[in-house]
Amino acid sequence: MPKVGVEQKRKAQLIEAAIATIGELGLGGASLQMIAGRAGLSTGLVAHYFRDKNGLLEATLRHIMDQLGTEAVSRYKKARGPRARLKAIVDANLSYQQLDSEFGAVWLAFWAESLHSDRLYRVQRVNHHRLLSNLRHCLRDLVASAEVDRIAESIACLIDGVWLRSTLVGGDSHSRRSRALVMEAVDALLDSAELGNAKPGESP
Repeated sequence: MPKVGVEQKRKAQLIEAAIATIGELGLGGASLQMIAGRAGLSTGLVAHYFRDKNGLLEATLRHIMDQLGTEAVSRYKKARGPRARLKAIVDANLSYQQLDSEFGAVWLAFWAESLHSDRLYRVQRVNHHRLLSNLRHCLRDLVASAEVDRIAESIACLIDGVWLRSTLVGGDSHSRRSRALVMEAVDALLDSAELGNAKPGESP
């Protein structure tokens, strides 16, 4: 196997091991020795590929963000119509993987750690701004320009709140109800904005 292929495989093994270990033990309990052991690799390779634990954590956070981005793009491309495309972005952020207890624990750990790590904070901000940018892009075809930012922020708050509650409570039935409630709220926000933008005597 070419050297590049081997390196990519080992990096992926370490990142997947980091996700599993953090999901099980949290960031504090996820030592490099545990992560490397779970991947079947040496701690020296962590230093070689990522320099240190912080480098591995940043790479792991970027990896799960990239997974989320890929899922959002896939759903967006399959959606038909501006409202369906907006809901595709929302749905990707509340997918069953994102609400999975282990995966959710990893996100929670990174959210908490980003308050104390400039590197992780910067990555989290990229994720936040990307979500808002995607929402705004979809909303421009649905509501007046003056409403775009307000509704985008509202939907982002809904996603974060429901995601946090579903992750902590857990369970597929709760996740399904939460997703349905968010979609109802999105429809209500859009319907209200469309009604507000209708001219006197004109049907919205």
